[in-house]
Amino acid sequence: MKIAVVGGSGYAGAEVLRLLASVRDAQVVCVTGDSSAGRALGELHPSLSALYGDTTIVPTAAVLDSTADVVFVALPHGESQKWVPQLRTATIIDLGADYRLSVEAYEQWYGHAHRDRLGVADARYGLVERYRDRLRGAQLIAAPGCYPTATSLAVAPFSDAGIITGVVTVNALSGVSGAGRAPSDRYHFPRLAGGAEAYGMTGHRHTPEMEREIGSLVQFTPHLIPISRGMLVTATATLARDMASDEVYEYLLATYQHDPCVIVRRDPPSAKDALGSNAIHVAAVVSRRTNQLVMMSAMDNLGKGAAGQAVQAWNVARGANELTGLSLAGVAP
Repeated sequence: MKIAVVGGSGYAGAEVLRLLASVRDAQVVCVTGDSSAGRALGELHPSLSALYGDTTIVPTAAVLDSTADVVFVALPHGESQKWVPQLRTATIIDLGADYRLSVEAYEQWYGHAHRDRLGVADARYGLVERYRDRLRGAQLIAAPGCYPTATSLAVAPFSDAGIITGVVTVNALSGVSGAGRAPSDRYHFPRLAGGAEAYGMTGHRHTPEMEREIGSLVQFTPHLIPISRGMLVTATATLARDMASDEVYEYLLATYQHDPCVIVRRDPPSAKDALGSNAIHVAAVVSRRTNQLVMMSAMDNLGKGAAGQAVQAWNVARGANELTGLSLAGVAP
């Protein structure tokens, strides 16, 4: 298969390229990046130089003339919808936000009109653990956001079964790579190192994606922490019926028994546990004093939260082994 990676100059695009290098039937024929066009991929991403050292980054428009059968699109929100309609003869996996929501929800939360309503109608949401059957044969896949992935896989098993009720409070910590490659004062090392901060507290754009998957209102507070990659979510909600922590653990085990990328834990996971992998570690405990369920997850925001998830969904869509090109072993220490 011939593959193009649109937005290969960014962190998520680079991670897609790293993973594709171990897919034996994949040949990368086009890597785009407007701001880096003309540069060698190995110069821009030295970590990939042994794999793609002689590959030159080309302008985004060059993908239209490529021979790619599969296109991974790793562009900021609002950009994918400009290109996807012109690429529909290929299988498309979009890592951005443009095809995750309904047109109405997208326009409300992202603040501009959507240019590809037909594409939104055709797109399949790429959260494999919840929509594996719907993804088979998909031609346009919308890879979920990192925060919605970490939150949904920790909380949805309990909301689906009516085990929790009411507003779900979600506090999340994310590494800086989740903000992308573009530099800014906010991510400047002297400002970021040794600190932590909340942002988007009442209107983060991943909120409607979470609420759709969980089926209830979400109070979401994301936090930026001074690590490169990694994500940790702690969510709480009121228990709708009496349960013990052991029962909750067994319920999670049963829910994810056929999902190789979900690691069910008794102990709270660390943000580092899934580093460099496509695994997500989940756990939950009952707080009897407050009658609440505390649900946790940890994953790599560039792995299961972005590029790994995109490759996993593509594998399912094309009928390949779900774990092709992916690892479940994190990098430690």
